[in-house]
Amino acid sequence: MITSLPVPDPVAERIDVWLWAVRLFKTRSLAAGACRKGQVKIAGQAVKPSRLVRPGDRIEIEQPFLTVVLEMKAPLKHRVGAKLVGDFCMDHTPTEAIALANEMRAAVRAAPRRDPGMGRPTKKERRELDQLEGGGYSKPE
Repeated sequence: MITSLPVPDPVAERIDVWLWAVRLFKTRSLAAGACRKGQVKIAGQAVKPSRLVRPGDRIEIEQPFLTVVLEMKAPLKHRVGAKLVGDFCMDHTPTEAIALANEMRAAVRAAPRRDPGMGRPTKKERRELDQLEGGGYSKPE
């Protein structure tokens, strides 16, 4: 008895390969790791790195302070130049969310830093850190 092997879909590509090819991740293993951590979703469901993605699928990638929403236009197996990325995906991320994420990242960069080995923060530094985190100091009850 001869069994037929599954025929690969010519318009589908593995999600980890596609994310790497459109320059969203520096390496394919980083893209696969993000999938395993549940940071990559298709239709609201976390996906494995081997999940096939097809044109028209909406992909959500959770990043610090931002969720990037993309739509796949075409599959590709090889990494493309930055100028050609627009031919393979469409960005649906709201501009307000991008602006807010940029503000949050700037606030994190502007936060006071302590050099390694400097010990615990002083009371003044602790209060400043608490204010940056949005709470301010409150006495425990």
